[in-house]
Amino acid sequence: MDVETPRQKWDRIYRGWKAPFPGAATVLSENEHLLPAGGKALDLACGLGGNAVFLARRGFEVDAIDISEAGIEALTDTACVEGLSINARVADVMERHWAAERYDVIVVARFLERTLARDIADALEPGGLLFYQTFVETKTSGSGPGNPRFLLRDNELIRLFDGLLIRYYRDEALTGKPDAGQRDEAFLIAQRPDS
Repeated sequence: MDVETPRQKWDRIYRGWKAPFPGAATVLSENEHLLPAGGKALDLACGLGGNAVFLARRGFEVDAIDISEAGIEALTDTACVEGLSINARVADVMERHWAAERYDVIVVARFLERTLARDIADALEPGGLLFYQTFVETKTSGSGPGNPRFLLRDNELIRLFDGLLIRYYRDEALTGKPDAGQRDEAFLIAQRPDS
């Protein structure tokens, strides 16, 4: 039996996508007021590109990168229909071609590769903002990956980006009433210092 590669897995998922086009990640949509007036943005491991579309609609020039050809095709179609400034390309983010650029905003949602943390921080312009949201180990549901390699430990997201200024952080874990609030994911907004 052949093992499905990550590209094959995500192409299969996105080609079979029946739900509405995804919106922006919660960390981005609920904290839109923190965005600069415009500039250059990166939607890293963008999937179908909900974050890229959100940012481009607000005047950002967006680079969107994902391993899935099907995801990038869907995003490119949306960008063409709406006339949005999105440079969407198929690439393995692990190859780090994007890391030589400088961005005013970087968004990473539901993707975790710890070895990229330094490259992500370095790709921010001074004063640039990182919006990051992904799954945690201490979940109240079965949502997200089951493999612990892709799940954050308590406060790990803060530690991964310890050279940045924390502007917002949320990880409710199992505190209080586990059936209320925003559970199963950690949310971070961090800013690269100006100097």
